[in-house]
Amino acid sequence: MIYLDNAATSFPKAPGVGAAVARALESPLGNAGRPSSIAGLGASRIAFEAREELAALFGVPDSRRIAFTKNATEALNLAIMGAVPSGGRLAVSSFEHNSVMRPARRLVVEKGVELIVFACDEEGKPDPDSLASALAARPDLLVLTAVSNVTGAITPFEEAAALCLAAGVPFLVDGSQAAGHLPIALGDTDISAFCFAGHKGLLGPEGTGGIWMAEGFDPPPLLYGGTGSESASELQPGVLPDRYEAGTQNAPALAGLLVAARFLSRTGLRCVELREMALRDRLVDGLRGIRRLSVLGPGAASRSAPVVSLTARGISPAELALELGKREIAARPGLHCAPSAHRALGTLESGGTLRLSPGFFTTESEIDETLAAIKEILA
Repeated sequence: MIYLDNAATSFPKAPGVGAAVARALESPLGNAGRPSSIAGLGASRIAFEAREELAALFGVPDSRRIAFTKNATEALNLAIMGAVPSGGRLAVSSFEHNSVMRPARRLVVEKGVELIVFACDEEGKPDPDSLASALAARPDLLVLTAVSNVTGAITPFEEAAALCLAAGVPFLVDGSQAAGHLPIALGDTDISAFCFAGHKGLLGPEGTGGIWMAEGFDPPPLLYGGTGSESASELQPGVLPDRYEAGTQNAPALAGLLVAARFLSRTGLRCVELREMALRDRLVDGLRGIRRLSVLGPGAASRSAPVVSLTARGISPAELALELGKREIAARPGLHCAPSAHRALGTLESGGTLRLSPGFFTTESEIDETLAAIKEILA
């Protein structure tokens, strides 16, 4: 099978991930933060080492400011729900995923929050005037995806962070499509919080994700409960990361994420980025040479993530995906949980696009086979 749905969940995983998960499941790890015996130390060690490895990968000095969640959606909910008060203001881009838009709409309905949606161009990059207008409204939080999960466009999120700092507006980045794909030194930016998924570019298992929060960004927890610390108190502890990690951690999955993060550190994120950009360019160049196809987003040779969306005259994205599936090529049709982005692109009413997302382990021959299959289908 040729797997081109890495923007949803990466496959294959980093070498050793499956074995690490299996070892953890077969070992008496206990619960992280609750080392009542030598077994309990196993889960705590895994969580600590995974946190340290990710801190190094993301370029942050204090790993305690990384809290694990079961996915990026939970992390985004934690930040958005916690940072925006009743009757407050929230600004988001028109290209955000439903992991941002749905909690945002809930805040509008249930807490009377004013939602400001600032426009983006056809690639997904914010319109400067629209962004400036949103900042002038002094929202309680501004949210921007680092990479569009529809077009692969890399937004100017570091520049937006500086603008937010100057305006005194906390800035949240959805890094779901950036983490593991791009070299990012979060400690050198003005970003307030960065949410990530472990099962996409980080090449780890599903059920992993998290949030990094800069000093001064301390929203209330999303969940409350046992942490293994300050157990004599019925109040949530204030110590990090325990404050945000109520309940039992997914130690086997974190063991896999630890192995994946180590692989990426050894490989180097710049190496990953260059490899994936070359694959994306090969794909885009080939697609643009096929009649009846329209490719959305950045062209070849533009710095972008390995995500490509296309439409074809005379065949729906779902039908095209079905025909590719018959040839054992996995691709993703539809709206990609981002109707706002498709509305901005003009593809909402027509059923969205077909998304092809190669990954670090995709080969050039697989790209070429996919291009040949699309030509055959359209012929």
